[in-house]
Amino acid sequence: MDNVLERIEQTINKIRPYIRRDGGDVELIDFTDGVVTVRMYGACVGCMALDYTLTEGIEAILLDEVPEVKSVKLG
Repeated sequence: MDNVLERIEQTINKIRPYIRRDGGDVELIDFTDGVVTVRMYGACVGCMALDYTLTEGIEAILLDEVPEVKSVKLG
């Protein structure tokens, strides 16, 4: 499991600069039963594009790079 968490964190770190560029940030909170829980900060809070960022950005790359991940949700 630790290896999975490491790979999830490494993947999130790949997209973090793009999120920060727009004034936000993302933090890994949990990984249970294939579901990654993240918390969004800064400009991401209340952003109209948050759902898109979550599904088309964070979730898409995690699904591609970490086979154990089934979905991503806000926590």
